[in-house]
Amino acid sequence: MSQVVTIDARGLSCPQPAMLANQAVKKAIGGTIEILVDSGTARDNVSRAGAHAGWMITVEDQLDGSYRVLFTK
Repeated sequence: MSQVVTIDARGLSCPQPAMLANQAVKKAIGGTIEILVDSGTARDNVSRAGAHAGWMITVEDQLDGSYRVLFTK
């Protein structure tokens, strides 16, 4: 069973969410990284960072207007 790493980057301004995502990617060999963000810009930047690092990206819109970005490998 793989572990899910969760990063709550809601309320943080760019580039902080993408920087946190990059740090998590460097520590992880595989599995799932969940990044929670609350702006479209952060969603896009975090998604790009994960894709650039070779992870599969899934974005889920949340009912409160935030986003759940999943990196899987």
